[in-house]
Amino acid sequence: MEELNQLSPYILVIAASVIIIVSYLFNIVSQKTNIPSVILLILTGIGINQGLKYIGLDIENILFKTLEILGILGLIMIVLEAALDLKLGRDKLKLITNSFLVAFISLGVTCFAIAYILVYFLEMDMLNAVLYSVPLSVMSSSIIIPSVANLIGSKKEFLIYEATFSDILGIMVFYFIIGNAHASDAKEVFVDISSNITLTVILSVILGYALVYLIQKLDSKVKLFLLISFLILLYSVGKYYKLSSLIIILLFGLILNNHKLFFRGWFKRLTNEKKLNEALEDLHLVTLETAFVVRTFFFVIFGMTLKLDTLLSLQTAIVSLIIILATYIIRWPLLKIFSNRSLKPAFFVTPRGLITILLFFSIPAEFTFEEFRPGILLYVIMLTNIIMTYGLITDKSDKSEDIEKLEFDDWDELDEELKMLKNEDQDDPDDSTSTDSSEDSERTRIEQAESRK
Repeated sequence: MEELNQLSPYILVIAASVIIIVSYLFNIVSQKTNIPSVILLILTGIGINQGLKYIGLDIENILFKTLEILGILGLIMIVLEAALDLKLGRDKLKLITNSFLVAFISLGVTCFAIAYILVYFLEMDMLNAVLYSVPLSVMSSSIIIPSVANLIGSKKEFLIYEATFSDILGIMVFYFIIGNAHASDAKEVFVDISSNITLTVILSVILGYALVYLIQKLDSKVKLFLLISFLILLYSVGKYYKLSSLIIILLFGLILNNHKLFFRGWFKRLTNEKKLNEALEDLHLVTLETAFVVRTFFFVIFGMTLKLDTLLSLQTAIVSLIIILATYIIRWPLLKIFSNRSLKPAFFVTPRGLITILLFFSIPAEFTFEEFRPGILLYVIMLTNIIMTYGLITDKSDKSEDIEKLEFDDWDELDEELKMLKNEDQDDPDDSTSTDSSEDSERTRIEQAESRK
């Protein structure tokens, strides 16, 4: 703390402001090049840490606690941001089911594959290996959601759903392992997990409806951060009692964004359409901005906590590469089975990031394995992000190919796309007047394909 007191508060404010400005510029670079801004933020943190060491400042102990708090806030904001972007409907049932199955099976199989790799190379016991493997098996929605913004609708939605499910399932599995590490038999574990999930879902639905009803009744102009504070409070209380409280955040966002679907019949009288739409728009903006700031400082501080000497170990590099190879070998057949579209770029989009770091730093002291090198985390995070970048960049030339296949080869899928377009027009008549020229062009091509059929 003494080292921090040496710095003027104005210096800290200047540094924070510059970091946010630089992060914004990184976002622009990311949009132009598809290079994830996360990599640039981590490298910035590494550079800042080296600069602080050069002038004799060591603030590592303060950073670790700050990193954990930012990780929790970032997780809440990112999942809420994702939920506010997702539309539900019968036409999306297959998409949601397939993305859930890919996330669920991929997490389980990848987790055990990585656990065996850690047991073989680092001689960890199986329980520790499984616990350490969970963070390395979870996709990062904080990276995927902004990275896939330029993909066509169905590909983007599949990856957003998959990443969100992966986050939620990964966190649930991680804390279930910790909570049941000393359980006496499998029956006890099953009862604990099933009761936990059931209780969490019931509470999440009740609280989701209550919060959506509350948000339209608040007349004060200062209400959005009040609502976010409620969500953070509910999440933290839920985690304290070992519930899967991320489901609360997800269901609230889904209920608000799809209030017409959830508030039907008698419940419809409880809603004010105009106020809910205004609240949705405002909350989406606040969530987006807050997630950006939290994500920025999280990855910069993570970069500042890294010890670069752990990267110099040959064993660290080999273990990291084998983990990455296993991840993609497992992903290929799952996408082949459950995705009815081109495997590009979904095959490449499985980056590790915020959740990986957050869960790693949440491993209790009793399960800590001293021989595990944090450099493995950095290698896996950096390389999976670089591979994702390659996939997104090369996918630019494939969008027209996707449209050609839709137009001339797969008529059943074309019918499904046409139904989706008609449903969107019925749900959002105002939006149809503001459709940009590229969307008009794509719709015209689909209509031409239908007439040719």
